[in-house]
Amino acid sequence: MVPSIGHRAPGLDDTSWRALSRGTMRVQRRLDLHGHRAQSAFERLHRFLLTAARDGVRCVEIVTGLGSGAEGGVLRRELPHWLDRPDLGPLILAVVHPHTRNQGSVRILLRRAGRPR
Repeated sequence: MVPSIGHRAPGLDDTSWRALSRGTMRVQRRLDLHGHRAQSAFERLHRFLLTAARDGVRCVEIVTGLGSGAEGGVLRRELPHWLDRPDLGPLILAVVHPHTRNQGSVRILLRRAGRPR
């Protein structure tokens, strides 16, 4: 199970957690999902995270945007569910918003390659 956005995962060291949660950890890859419908966005996210993990990337940023309306956007709402899937969840160590005022994107710290959950 992926930790909820902004919560520290067990096994994550203090230095990495501080850098990630304060937004100072360098983003190695970024995926912008603006303008995509849910199915297309999920497919791109899935492929992006699997490729990043395979390539040994540690920190990625996913931009969903805020969406419109009182409930916010579909992508922003669905992202936590997608990240918790059995094929993606084990890749993820932590998820945070890069800044408290930026709720339209998340930064994800991927587990090191070869380190099972």
